[in-house]
Amino acid sequence: MYLNCHTYYSLRYGTIKPERLLAIASKNGLQTLALTDINTTSACLDVVRLSSKYKVKPVLGVDFRNGAQQQFILIAKNNNGFQNINAYLSQFLHDSELKIPEQAPELNNTFVVYPYVHNKPYSLKSNEFLGIKPQDLNKLKFSKWNAFRGKLVVLQTVSFENKKGFNTHRLLRAIDNNTLLSKLSKSEQGQETDMMLPYDELCKTYKEFPELLKNTASLLEHCHIEFDFSQETPNNQKTFTLSEDSDFQLLEKLTYEGIPYRYQNPDDIIYSRIEKELDIIKQKGFVSYFLINWRILEYARSKGYFYVGRGSGANSIVAYLLRITDVDPIELDLYFERFINLFRKNPPDFDIDFSWTDRDDITQFIFKNFKNTALLTVYNTFKFRASVRELGKVFGLPKSEMDVLVKGKYRIKDLDKLSQLVIKYSSYIQGFPNYLGIHASGIIISERPIHYYTATFMPPKGFPTTQFDMVVAEDIGLYKFDILSQRGLGKIKDTLEVVKYNHPEKTPIDIHDIKRFKQDERIKYLLRNAKAIGCFYVESPAMRMLLKKLQVDNYLGLVAASSVIRPGVARSGMMREYILRYRYPERRKDAHPVLLNIMPETYGVMVYQEDVIKVAHLFGGLSLGEADRLRRGMSGKFRSREEFLAVKQQFFDNCKHAGKPESLTAEIWRQIESFAGYAFAKGHSASYAVESYQSLFLKAYFPLEYMVATINNFGGFYRTELYVHEARMHGGTIEPPCINHSFNEAIIQHNTIYLGFMFLQSLETRTIKKLVAERQKKGLYKSLDDFIDRVPISMEQIAILIKINAFRFTGVNKRELLWEAHLKISKVVLEESTITLFKMDRINYKTPQLPSTLLENAFDQIELLGFPLCNPFKLVSNPQKSELRAKNLIIYKNKVITIDGYLITTKHTVTSSNKHMYFGTFLDRDGDFIDTVHFPPVAAKFPFRGPGIYKIMGKVLEEFDCVNIEVISLFKLAVIEDPRYSEVTKPVEA
Repeated sequence: MYLNCHTYYSLRYGTIKPERLLAIASKNGLQTLALTDINTTSACLDVVRLSSKYKVKPVLGVDFRNGAQQQFILIAKNNNGFQNINAYLSQFLHDSELKIPEQAPELNNTFVVYPYVHNKPYSLKSNEFLGIKPQDLNKLKFSKWNAFRGKLVVLQTVSFENKKGFNTHRLLRAIDNNTLLSKLSKSEQGQETDMMLPYDELCKTYKEFPELLKNTASLLEHCHIEFDFSQETPNNQKTFTLSEDSDFQLLEKLTYEGIPYRYQNPDDIIYSRIEKELDIIKQKGFVSYFLINWRILEYARSKGYFYVGRGSGANSIVAYLLRITDVDPIELDLYFERFINLFRKNPPDFDIDFSWTDRDDITQFIFKNFKNTALLTVYNTFKFRASVRELGKVFGLPKSEMDVLVKGKYRIKDLDKLSQLVIKYSSYIQGFPNYLGIHASGIIISERPIHYYTATFMPPKGFPTTQFDMVVAEDIGLYKFDILSQRGLGKIKDTLEVVKYNHPEKTPIDIHDIKRFKQDERIKYLLRNAKAIGCFYVESPAMRMLLKKLQVDNYLGLVAASSVIRPGVARSGMMREYILRYRYPERRKDAHPVLLNIMPETYGVMVYQEDVIKVAHLFGGLSLGEADRLRRGMSGKFRSREEFLAVKQQFFDNCKHAGKPESLTAEIWRQIESFAGYAFAKGHSASYAVESYQSLFLKAYFPLEYMVATINNFGGFYRTELYVHEARMHGGTIEPPCINHSFNEAIIQHNTIYLGFMFLQSLETRTIKKLVAERQKKGLYKSLDDFIDRVPISMEQIAILIKINAFRFTGVNKRELLWEAHLKISKVVLEESTITLFKMDRINYKTPQLPSTLLENAFDQIELLGFPLCNPFKLVSNPQKSELRAKNLIIYKNKVITIDGYLITTKHTVTSSNKHMYFGTFLDRDGDFIDTVHFPPVAAKFPFRGPGIYKIMGKVLEEFDCVNIEVISLFKLAVIEDPRYSEVTKPVEA
């Protein structure tokens, strides 16, 4: 009887979760329900999937509205009608200027319901009806439509469950309209009665109009929607060559053709693995999936794009031979069943990383070459702190009060009533969808039109995007293609270009020669000593310390480290145990014999996601399908689902029946649960390690060129400043931007690195383009006058260039240059320089001698670049006398010392007792790292106070050859007075 039901996917309007809507319907005795969210079909497939659980027949449609103004409701008779509705809705979601008309379109296999307005003329077609709300019944008695009850249906809207839901609805509407709750217009909100009534009560409400109940029941009876959630067969594009047989022949041909590139002497192990994989791929219907990935990457290689195929797809030798991945699953003993197995219903996916500069072209290629394609959405939800601010504005709280609430520094009973309401409803709407975004990488290529499943919207990227997320896509059998971007690949690509122009004699470089890299002594040295700043995945403080502790210098050790570093392994307490067993073989005997037998390579420690499957299967007695479902359930997406909980119970039951000690079972489950959602697949770690080796090779042999590429790709884990420092540590001479040498990006000339103009804050892109283009066209600039004659520029823009000393080639002090520029540049900027027949001599004004110092340069660099190019310790107002350096700390093990450090980065974490602590990374005067730990009492008493140099007092600790300082006190040192603003400027050199 309900034709107009909303979930909270009616964004900033509805307040009911999809499953809760079904539960309410079941509780109220309903057998059928029409889900008609406002301008969206986000919840439709999930409601259909869950409907059988509540024994409610689902009907799908859309409530078409302009803002809060309802125009009409379209209800699908069947799947074809649903597709038509999705296609129609998408027109408006693709073009924001289009308004939904008052008159519904003529769409096959749909019903139309118009909201009844008294005395408004209607001309209804055979599939169109008037919806009569309970409050309209009295007016209906005096309307001409009372005589045409055959065209009338019940229209009891459902937007919220109860009074609290209505209050939440009003708050959401106020947020949506950016207005105070007290000023929210009635036209922008629903009726307080827009709730679901029990079936009998609804019938009682319309008892004087039984025809309406009959018509509504008849309409719903004529609607039937079906989707297959069994996932027995994928719903992606079925074929690549228009024939499944020819698809398989092509896949088989490409696989065997790829053997010579990967293996010099293939043996029976390789051939039998290929046969097994091809057979499973064919049985599971994933042939076209492999071929589509192959085609995408064939295009990428033809364009010279660098990419990395990672994830569990690296477990496939077919993927390796098709060059989808660069990880040899035979070498690493990766079993294919982790990626695809006959028990697994969930679709597999490849994660393909591209350089951030190449990804958009790859996406364009996919949309151009494959018919039914769309990006996947992601539901951006209300977060508690953001909600506090939004609701604070709605209630009219001043900013100072909102700041207190956001920081959580209050006792709820001490708050006034409005503040309490803000906290109460912020908690309630936390997790509600707020708006639809774009999944970081997911693309689906469907056999059916995308609108068969969902409407699409058009975000700024310009590609149609679904209204459901990746979880729903998997439920319906649409496995995604993950096209990601990362700057690590951009650094590798750009480094090769930099080497080409700075050391042409050393090119070309085969960056894919991973087998050679694995034996390279320079790379082993960098790994063993954790000298990997700038290198993909191995440069963070945590990874740097782990490499030192493990003393890793080989590929397999790095693969393990890539997974051990993940939070789950540390939380389970097994990271430390792994380090002990790795370094001290005698420690391995402490491992439980069962686990050591299952995981000999990692000494009985669960390191990879595959280990969850191994332990669940071999220890917990689960089938491979059940074990993989358990592993996937740990990821968080399915953690609350009943099928996952049933597998968990099966694990314990099997162990109990097998007579395993309860304490051992509980401990192994604790290890599984604490890390499985964070650990990598072994193939994923191996893929990361391949990219790490590529970047380590470039760092080992071309450190300056690699740092230039790193700087131009906006770094990695750290700020640009550290990579500039790293270049200096490798013998580079760092120069600020120069109008005669620099470009937009940083460049290198032999060992001299000129920073690019793009690093100058507030320097406009058009200024940079004009400056560089003019220089390339007519040669170097000879003087300030020559520059002003040739480049139209404002005083504000040229001041930036002068302050950064970009005119230092002139030999004129920059203070004098600023005076000259002020006198010679008009406040009005010409678009182009005016060409005259005769060159006009500029009047040369005599400017006073205004010396500047290196210290002034440093402060100008801090202002314009964000950091100084000199040693920052030279800017301390009262230099400390301590000569202690990071390299000498080990001498003072277990002793309290004081050392000065320049703050590089901090990491915040929360203890098990919910207290805040930090890890710090500093540089000493020589540029070497100092690592610190700040436990909660110290972190609270001596907080970090932004970038700068700190006096660190603490106890020197050492574990596994890794030294850090347990901080006792921390004080930020004062810097010298900014000489640019001092009363008397003395030409003191820094």
